[in-house]
Amino acid sequence: MARTETSTHCPYCALQCGMKLRPVTDGGVVEVVERTDFPVNRGALCGKGRTAPAVLAAGARLTGPLVRDAGGDLVPASWEEALERIADGLRGTRAEHGADAVGVFGGGGLTNEKAYALGKFARVVLGTSQIDYNGRFCMSSAAAAHQRAFGLDRGLPFPLEDIPRTGCVILVGSNLAETMPPALRYVTELKENGGRLIVIDPRRTRTAEQADLHLAPRPGTDLALALGMLHLVVADGRVDEEFVRTRTSGWDGARAGAMAHWPELVERLTGVSVPQLREAVEMFCGAGSGMVLTARGPEQQAKGTDTVGAWINFCLATGRAGRPLSGYGCLTGQGNGQGGREHGQKADQLPGYRKLTDPGARRHVAAVWGVDPDSLPGPGRSAYELLDALGRDVRSLLVMGSNPVVSAPRAGHVEERLRSLDFLAVADVVLSETAALADVVLPVTQWAEESGTTTNLEGRVLLRQRAVTPPDGVRSDLEVLNALASLLGHGKGFPAEPEEVFDELRRASAGGPADYAGITYARIEAEDGVFWPCPDEGHAGTPRLFLERFATDDGRARFVPVTHRPAAEETDAEYPVVLTTGRVVSQYQSGAQTRRVAELNAAAPGPFVELHPRLAERIGVAEGERVAVTSRRGRAVAPARITVAIRQDTVFMPFHWPGEGRANSLTNPALDPVSRMPEFKVCAVRVEAAG
Repeated sequence: MARTETSTHCPYCALQCGMKLRPVTDGGVVEVVERTDFPVNRGALCGKGRTAPAVLAAGARLTGPLVRDAGGDLVPASWEEALERIADGLRGTRAEHGADAVGVFGGGGLTNEKAYALGKFARVVLGTSQIDYNGRFCMSSAAAAHQRAFGLDRGLPFPLEDIPRTGCVILVGSNLAETMPPALRYVTELKENGGRLIVIDPRRTRTAEQADLHLAPRPGTDLALALGMLHLVVADGRVDEEFVRTRTSGWDGARAGAMAHWPELVERLTGVSVPQLREAVEMFCGAGSGMVLTARGPEQQAKGTDTVGAWINFCLATGRAGRPLSGYGCLTGQGNGQGGREHGQKADQLPGYRKLTDPGARRHVAAVWGVDPDSLPGPGRSAYELLDALGRDVRSLLVMGSNPVVSAPRAGHVEERLRSLDFLAVADVVLSETAALADVVLPVTQWAEESGTTTNLEGRVLLRQRAVTPPDGVRSDLEVLNALASLLGHGKGFPAEPEEVFDELRRASAGGPADYAGITYARIEAEDGVFWPCPDEGHAGTPRLFLERFATDDGRARFVPVTHRPAAEETDAEYPVVLTTGRVVSQYQSGAQTRRVAELNAAAPGPFVELHPRLAERIGVAEGERVAVTSRRGRAVAPARITVAIRQDTVFMPFHWPGEGRANSLTNPALDPVSRMPEFKVCAVRVEAAG
């Protein structure tokens, strides 16, 4: 039971809203209390945050280990038996097939400490290169574009508090009103201050309704749209020539790419009219400052890196980067999507956002870990490629904090690959659809039952505080890794105390791009979070990046030439409609936790297919009737939701549910060549009445 009111943060999205937890005596565990002093949300919470304690209840969550018996059922077991089964499974696979036959799949909701320990466990204890995480499905295209242009990837290079003070915001493929509702106040304040808002989305969402201008391009054409707007910037003489000359490189190639995308061509490709394109450019360039913020819409495409790169080129050409109240930013999605990719659970990275292929980075991290640099494996497969290799090259898998049966593209195929494994172990809070397939399931603590740090979309490192004692049968992920490491012959190097792990993370990240060396638990608590990079304890942290120089070798931002190309899968006579996917306000990601909360289920009880009235009339369905959506990969069935808020050539499905309404049964795993992001946001489908 909680002993006192505890300040902490929400377990869900990348805002990491501040909240307090207070003990209750009426059968619950804790209740959420507003924390008005935290600057990100200033007390505001969405329904998911308010109801988060419901998942702490014994009926909602796992309270003891499970193992699969000879009859194929998951049955209760002791921790000793469960851990031994996992150690034996991983050890046996290594002995028979080699270290890379063992895989590890992490999550963007894991704390920094867990993400760090999981990456270390994979590379030091298991010796495998086969580790990646579900954050690959979230921010990887924006991260890759950030690196190419700026030399550094942090979701927002400025704090959220700057948004209301800028002149114009272009919001690309984000529905803030539903994905992170407390952030909508920044847009509201922007407009109250006289700023303008442009929303680019194929649907007229609750966020788009707030816009001064809404552009509704055909899904998969965001790259052409950005290039067309940059073309107009050049043609109308709006390029900030001094900024381009003094603070960037590579402009000639980017300009040539844009000039090949004249407005009339872009209108044909996107469906956005030339007058609307001109209005958007005039609105943005007419303001004294401006920001472009992207989310999953343009990023979850097989050309997501180039699409984000085109928007960065647009910012650079107009001088809206590296200056106060201006810049490009990514609205990171998962709770610790930023920190989760910085500290070692991504296939090609070491802690501190160091490259696994960099000899100096390998030496530094190996010294902290007390191992030979040459013993560290090289880069492994990206997330979908790892999942696709299951049962063949990768024979055993450890999953922590992820539910790919629902969240991965071509999910039916991924489920088949998971079932084909020799051995599967899952550590999770609840019995997710992925955990239900496992040979061993470990019940682990969640946010209110443990301490640890996360890094929000601003790059602000935060501290979640333990508020309650977990049930007797539940352990933390750090305790799990500690025990497994010991069983596999590594009795030292995997502490179970979060602050001890964080202190090691600080040393491992020191001198790297994501430098946490100067950040301590005490500082985080005293300062409402500390922005990285923060190289020493005397450093104030870095709320605003790039104001003096970019993080490239010469300090200049780099234009990257890009050109529009079609989606990996275009519509045709057999599959004439475009499917796009996304979230709804009352569910989160794969829904593994939120689908266990009665209040949230009442608001969003199941999947649906959003379609335009003319499409509904053409296929003969009415509101609420069952619609079948079929792609080259699978079929999903859900009730119709008919609205004029979507394009006539497009349907939308939320991706939170398993079963026959699983949207990711349909989605295309075509990968971006740079980020390895799958093309979640656009695929060709056939839509018909389900009968």
